[in-house]
Amino acid sequence: MISVAEARAIILANAQPMPIEQIALEHALGRTLRAPIIAERAQPPFAASAMDGFAVRSADTPGTLHLIGEAGAGRALGKPLRPGACARIFTGAPMPTGADAVVIQEEARRDGDRVQVPPLEPGKHVRRAGADFSEGAELLPSGQALHAGAITLAAAAGRALLPVSVKPRVAVLSGGDEIVPPGADPGPHQIFDSVSYGVSALCQAWGAAPQRTAPLSDDRVAIAKSVAASLRDSDLLVLIGGASVGDHDHARPALTALGAELLFAKVALRPGKPTWFARCAGKLVLGLPGNPASALVCARLFLLPLLRQLLGADAAPASVPRKARLRGMLKPNGDRETYLRALTATDALGQVRVESFANQDSSSVSIFASSNALLVRAPHAPAAHDGELVDVLDL
Repeated sequence: MISVAEARAIILANAQPMPIEQIALEHALGRTLRAPIIAERAQPPFAASAMDGFAVRSADTPGTLHLIGEAGAGRALGKPLRPGACARIFTGAPMPTGADAVVIQEEARRDGDRVQVPPLEPGKHVRRAGADFSEGAELLPSGQALHAGAITLAAAAGRALLPVSVKPRVAVLSGGDEIVPPGADPGPHQIFDSVSYGVSALCQAWGAAPQRTAPLSDDRVAIAKSVAASLRDSDLLVLIGGASVGDHDHARPALTALGAELLFAKVALRPGKPTWFARCAGKLVLGLPGNPASALVCARLFLLPLLRQLLGADAAPASVPRKARLRGMLKPNGDRETYLRALTATDALGQVRVESFANQDSSSVSIFASSNALLVRAPHAPAAHDGELVDVLDL
């Protein structure tokens, strides 16, 4: 067996970023940027009024000024502001040449073309050119996940198309004669397929395009046929279950028959020891345990950083835990790195507290659905007590 860190390193060493495609801003949400967005001009590109009021020369204040015209958003005054003059101006309008301040309309008194203004310092209520960003500035880095704020910034820079990673096509295969699809009529000794839906949902949430198949029967020939088809039509194959040593565990043997190169076969962790990884027909294959909680824990540990690498993002942050204070106590850990399903919350003092669920059975779907974190226990970790700092990975 190898460690979690060693397994993750092998996976990432074999994952190359996907190709790049150009997409329109309106389709960019959730995609991963693959080249920096550089500002081609400053924003705003001119000094602009931050308020509705009157553009003035601060040297002329206080006093009564002569109103010579108006500037609006997208429309300049068109002439310079001479000494003793002012101009009506609105929010976002370009400042007239010579003006260096804005008197807000509530503080001015207008009588026809005469405007009485109070004293004002230079720059008051003026947005200077480049106040948001300057020409040549890097606005968004490569690898940035495109959320609404990032898309707004790219649009402000005038970018109609963005270079992003092609979404990895992830084939999700699960099986076993005991599994039937939700909505089917199960036999007395069958259960509903749940984990393939959960893994597919995670793939989608993490930026991939999942392709989930119906549960496969425990037939090595049928599994090999489905695997071969999935390899042709996907960038990554995720096989759930069938990786142990029982008579009906056919997933890994099916891959072996197709000429797969097994890169690791077991990982020293709990839950998820049967996790494995291979290359086959030029594609990557990640094998997850069949128990739902085990599969979803291992998806968080291995599939998330793998997808981030394929998308051209930094994979490292996905594996870095944060600290929280333990609520309750934990027994000494065994010889495998352990990930406990847990719940974090912020207490009245603003500290993040974490409490593991008592039920850590690897088949428990309800516990995983109630969790928002994994409490990380190192091999041979001693007992931990209430209030002690521990490592957690957010789900």
